[in-house]
Amino acid sequence: MAEAIYPATFDPITNGHVEIAERAAQLFDRLVVGVYDKPLKNWLFSIEERLEMTRQALAHVDNVEIERYGGLTVNFAQEKNANYIVRGLRTLSDFEWELQLSQANHGLVPEIETVCLLASQKNSFLSSSILKEIALNEGKIDHLAPPVVVAALRRKLEI
Repeated sequence: MAEAIYPATFDPITNGHVEIAERAAQLFDRLVVGVYDKPLKNWLFSIEERLEMTRQALAHVDNVEIERYGGLTVNFAQEKNANYIVRGLRTLSDFEWELQLSQANHGLVPEIETVCLLASQKNSFLSSSILKEIALNEGKIDHLAPPVVVAALRRKLEI
């Protein structure tokens, strides 16, 4: 049985994240979406809010589990008995960063492979940061994130 993790901060989850999770779920028997909880930066949403939005956004995908994690991603993969880490690629700079992470992870746990899925053209520009910036400036975001995220952003940013 092929099992994978899809780790990210999901602050908040976007339609691009949903797309990658849906596609990865077709490739693997089980996909554990790991919502990272270490405060390396200032999050807009708490870990509880990010977990709940991610659960709701991916509730339609049967073989997906949503879990909180901290620490090294390869350790999380081992805890979940996953041999694959799924990552989404949008740009060349994403590739460079993911290559470095993949090589570091492979050096730590060689049996865990990184699988990169290319974002579709409609989501290739989209990140949580861009979503938040558009929302903060009162731009249209309904087409960029699941409805639960759009509502949460409007409440959080009072727009």
